[in-house]
Amino acid sequence: NGGMPVRRIVAGGGIPQKNPFMMQLLADVLKKEIRISGTTQLPALSGAIYAAAAAGIPLDVAMENMSTPTALIFSRQNVNDLPATTDYSQVRFGAYNVVEAENPDVILVGSGSEVSTLAEASYLLKEDGITARVVSCPSEGLFRRQSKEYQEQILPSDKKIFALTAGLPVTFQGLVGAQGKVYGLESFGFSAPFKVLDEKLGFTPANMREEIKKFLAE
Repeated sequence: NGGMPVRRIVAGGGIPQKNPFMMQLLADVLKKEIRISGTTQLPALSGAIYAAAAAGIPLDVAMENMSTPTALIFSRQNVNDLPATTDYSQVRFGAYNVVEAENPDVILVGSGSEVSTLAEASYLLKEDGITARVVSCPSEGLFRRQSKEYQEQILPSDKKIFALTAGLPVTFQGLVGAQGKVYGLESFGFSAPFKVLDEKLGFTPANMREEIKKFLAE
């Protein structure tokens, strides 16, 4: 409908290889052949902010990746801007700091629209005497490809890590570790304007402030 021709559909990640029935079903609905990627690796770059997309950085990362498909995931929401000091070129590392803090009490991790929520929560926590570093993780796959030194620099193993996701908590469980916490959703299917859902489900800076304080008190 948008006037852009679809020349080829390629399904990436682990599910297409494990579930040929689902792929056949999609192909029947779309009336198009669906090709299955030969690798289960699929870096997914979720845009936390329009500026990164406008700068062409996610597209550059996708074009540089010659070994696997890359998914570019954008939001229709009116997502709040991240701090003006954010260096979006670091998207290529998979995870990077958007709110810096030396020797933080807690590290907050998110992707997409949740990052700006965590950034605002970090300012509220500062009023409570709690120092928080905020990390945007648009692609765990890319982050895992970085050196162990870089991974430790961004997510130190001796720090408490709190992650926020509008999806299943398991999404970030591997990053926060056994001592960390993920605030997410265990259900699916709610329908309402996103600001209403954020309020009802607790995805607000004010609620994150309280959830993080409870986590630190555990």
